Amino acid sequence: MKLGKRKGQTGFSLIELMVAMVILLSLLAIVSTMLSRSTSVRARESRKTDALTSAQAALNILSREIANAGYGIYDNSVTRIANNGLVYDDSGSNQIHFRANLTNTGPQDDPVVLRTNDPGEDVTYFFDAATESIVRYDPNDIPQTSVVVNGISNVTFEYFDYVASSSTPVGPLSVPTPDTGRVRINVTVQMDPVVGQPDGDIVSFTSEVTLRNSNYMLRQY
Repeated sequence: MKLGKRKGQTGFSLIELMVAMVILLSLLAIVSTMLSRSTSVRARESRKTDALTSAQAALNILSREIANAGYGIYDNSVTRIANNGLVYDDSGSNQIHFRANLTNTGPQDDPVVLRTNDPGEDVTYFFDAATESIVRYDPNDIPQTSVVVNGISNVTFEYFDYVASSSTPVGPLSVPTPDTGRVRINVTVQMDPVVGQPDGDIVSFTSEVTLRNSNYMLRQY
């Protein structure tokens, strides 16, 4: 004779269900934590890539223009001593003002401003902390003021002098002089905080620009 199944022999007990739920919830918590970390890492790397791109773009633009400082400018038409094009009284750690006679027009002696009155020949770059941007000012261009790149934490300029024929630089200096032949540009970007990632991550780029029209450089040829 076959015996029938007793009541309570099928399914799971309440304790077994509770244990299964605890295990399932634990697994879900682990997976959720891993996904959260993966998302925050991706967000951090994405912002870092954007910061690197912005900093590199800013350096390329500044380096290209600053390298032409002093082009076509002499102290006077007799001695024809090259001028590095830097406006000393208007340049410092967070700003650089330079001139170049790119179109090669106008008198080759003083005053300098008479032959640097075309777009791109009288340029000032400075850091605007309020908007976290590098700003370009050109009184001969339209518009006169434009933002080169934003999302920048700081921009600093350092100056290196070459006295007489010496190839050993003096510097870095916080202000330029008539002997300045090289400029170091430092662009810094502080990353925005990302949940689950350490704060205070900083990305920085440095570029050194040789003023090929400085008196020192012209004596090398």
